[in-house]
Amino acid sequence: MSSPAIDLAACRKIGVGLKRPEDVVISRDGAIWASDQASACARIEPDGLVHVGKVAGAPNGITLDLAGRLLIANFGGPEDGYGPLQRLDPTTGNVELLCDELQGRKMWGANYPLIDTRGRIWCSHSTWGPLDAAYQGQHDGLVFRVDPDSTVTVLAEGIKFANGLAMDFDERNLFVCETAGCDVIRYPIAADGSLGTPTRYGPSLGLSNLEVQDRRPLSLDLRSQLGATDGCAFDQDGNLWVTLVMANKIVAITPNGEVVTVLSDPAGSLMRNPTNVSFGGSDLRDVYVGSVTSNYVLHARSPVPGMPLTHQR
Repeated sequence: MSSPAIDLAACRKIGVGLKRPEDVVISRDGAIWASDQASACARIEPDGLVHVGKVAGAPNGITLDLAGRLLIANFGGPEDGYGPLQRLDPTTGNVELLCDELQGRKMWGANYPLIDTRGRIWCSHSTWGPLDAAYQGQHDGLVFRVDPDSTVTVLAEGIKFANGLAMDFDERNLFVCETAGCDVIRYPIAADGSLGTPTRYGPSLGLSNLEVQDRRPLSLDLRSQLGATDGCAFDQDGNLWVTLVMANKIVAITPNGEVVTVLSDPAGSLMRNPTNVSFGGSDLRDVYVGSVTSNYVLHARSPVPGMPLTHQR
């Protein structure tokens, strides 16, 4: 099994000029899409950006469905009050509303969408409360699903800021980044699509906000130990890559539960607040890293190919 480690010096900026590129998704034909608050999504070309669509709020996690349309989890936030699950036609720029209400409450915190081989859309909603409370560990995040017949089902609740999602290749388990818990939670997926009892996948990945609240301003060393998890993705060796957004770090949880560092930039000189990691290219060794605070996406080559997402198979 190859080490997934990447040298920071091998990373380069692409898509300069994006606004809040939280996530990246790569189509089967190689098109590179990033979430973009200045439009809805933007396609990254060698000579610039092609902006497509226009939405309010803050386009956050994105993916492609089986028909090649872009799914957008919109994280408008409590002040904006707008955070639905949307679908964007990359050809026409038309935006369709898929879900903007859960359990009788207006959504403002849709975070990350994932589609399975049956065409069902799984999505996280991070919190209902103030963001400060959520970052301190308020456990009101959830995961819901939108089926092809538009039925909406809440599947899991009580998550400390539900964030990025991943499934294993056989779709037997759902993995949820629990940001304020500094960990990843694994839910077994039952035959009827319900979720079983959650367990922590791997160890805690670092210090929580609560553990350092009396030690601010944080030293660079202490900041590098923060474990707030954001996005995750599997490679073909079974490693789950996880972005640690406050530590400026990407780690991988190996199949035997060990944690190895993939990429680290403690000072945030190039990789600042990494939010999601995605694989693309003909060999799935092109790695793309999104960020909520940069105006570009990072690209590097991986020693290990990524696990193909549903739309890449």
